[in-house]
Amino acid sequence: MKRLVQAIWPDGQYEDWRLYCFADEASAQAFLDHFPGVVFDPKRDRENGKAHGVWRRTGKYKRILDLGPLSVPEILRN
Repeated sequence: MKRLVQAIWPDGQYEDWRLYCFADEASAQAFLDHFPGVVFDPKRDRENGKAHGVWRRTGKYKRILDLGPLSVPEILRN
């Protein structure tokens, strides 16, 4: 299943992220082996576990330009 979530960093930067949800950890791990990413735990990462809460990220915002076999085209990088 695919869901969308808004990720917000402490400096105010935000992005809409696409989440891929899996029924079990083995399926999620198989996906991560092909498409490296960030693990999202809805109970921990959503605001107070709310279904429609935003993802409060920690640390400094950094654009992801390359992710496994996927990459942002040069023309869209700046």
